[in-house]
Amino acid sequence: MPTPHASFPSSKAFVFRILFGFSVLALLENQAHTAATKPNIIVFIADDIGWDDYGCYGNPAARTPNIDSLARRGRRYSQAFLTASSCSPSRSSIITGRYPHNLGPAAELHLPISPNLPWVPALLHRSGYHTVLVGKNHMSVDFASGKAPFEPRWDSVVKGKVPGNSGLESEWVDTLQSRPKDKPFFFWLASSDAHRGWDGDLEWNQSLYGPKHQPEEVRVPAYLIDDAATRKDLASYYNEITRFDYYVGVMVEALAKEELLENTLILLLADNGRPFPRAKTRLHDSGMKTGLIAHWPARIQSPGTTCDSLISSIDIAPTLMEAAGALPMPTAQGISFLTTFTDPKAIVRKHAFSEHNWHDYEAHGRAVRSEGYLYIRNERPNEPWQGPADSVASPSHQALLAARKTGELTPAQRDVFLSPRPREELYRTETDPLQLDNLSDKPDHAAVNKRLSELLDAWMQETGDSIPQNLSPDGYDRETGKALIKGPLQRGTWPGQPREAHKIDASGPR
Repeated sequence: MPTPHASFPSSKAFVFRILFGFSVLALLENQAHTAATKPNIIVFIADDIGWDDYGCYGNPAARTPNIDSLARRGRRYSQAFLTASSCSPSRSSIITGRYPHNLGPAAELHLPISPNLPWVPALLHRSGYHTVLVGKNHMSVDFASGKAPFEPRWDSVVKGKVPGNSGLESEWVDTLQSRPKDKPFFFWLASSDAHRGWDGDLEWNQSLYGPKHQPEEVRVPAYLIDDAATRKDLASYYNEITRFDYYVGVMVEALAKEELLENTLILLLADNGRPFPRAKTRLHDSGMKTGLIAHWPARIQSPGTTCDSLISSIDIAPTLMEAAGALPMPTAQGISFLTTFTDPKAIVRKHAFSEHNWHDYEAHGRAVRSEGYLYIRNERPNEPWQGPADSVASPSHQALLAARKTGELTPAQRDVFLSPRPREELYRTETDPLQLDNLSDKPDHAAVNKRLSELLDAWMQETGDSIPQNLSPDGYDRETGKALIKGPLQRGTWPGQPREAHKIDASGPR
């Protein structure tokens, strides 16, 4: 005859099982509550798209109906600036909320982030989010410089490239449909459009994207030559913008179909300016300004209203954390701009800082936007700021070279080749949108120039920035864009390294 313990649990075990059952139910209920109340978050990040190359930012030729619709139903930011006009430093800055020189090696193109620094997806994962990166990554961790925090960043990383679409957008909807339904999600949806190579032309699907853009329809920036080759170059660029826009629309439609759109915070931006001369890698607005759109029907009031407040891309990480109801990032140097969702006139910051470090060529430039001015300081003034190597090798750059030989360049076009450059530049951006009238040596602007110079000094000092003598050298020819050496480049000292700026969390003036 079996003992009672064989048929019935002891009182302790019985109580434990009851309590465990309640715990499981509470956990499941909490997960369901979390998934229902915490916002889903999507960051659409484009590759090399100029801020004014969307319809909602004033370009009538580039077709972006889905992005324009998000702007009409959400919030468009007119004064949003990146910390770097360079792919991986910009993305690494956004994902950590820190300036490039405070990231460790990632201050320079293609180098990793210091492992002591948390990323937004890791902290959101800790807060119960399902986190996925789809598409271009371009962000890595410097495991060699110390013990890495092994906290998971992404539940999944999806490359996104499929036959017929190298833009890396085709698996966005699949990622949404295959997610766990009991968790809120954070998706970093990173297109490779509109990076040079123009694979969009070869993979064009007219039934999806409409007709290709025609060269005669494009808008030629003042600092480019208006010729057939440049117009064709721009038309190909526009095609990739439209492909990116199409997949943004497909994803938004999928969210609406699953009744998720109302409580999904969408941010859309690009990592740097268009991949043309005097844009990408520049500290001027053509390189550093970004089109930034927020869409969140549950929280954004007065939809369609433009916000003119100054925003830095390091403000994105704190904004996402606050929107998610998560603890603030102690290492983030930015400020949440969530208040602008309810009040488009809310002031977020007074100053926005940017930097330009190695991207194919030796460089050290710093900038601050404040009081309606752009102040730039260039520690390598003897070299031109011609743009990255793929831009230098482009038909648009070659057209500029040809016009230079015949002496037919306008002042805006000559600036592409200007050497030496002024060590200091000062522009009144509202009245000089192309930043061609340097006021730094004008007596009536001496006080402003001095004030912003001192502000930049304070920011560099407080954040641990530095100007190493042995910066990474040129890797490419500045006239042709061809590689100067075979094999890996011997890098120099990155900015911030001598002062261990990756350990400094001070934000500097804001």
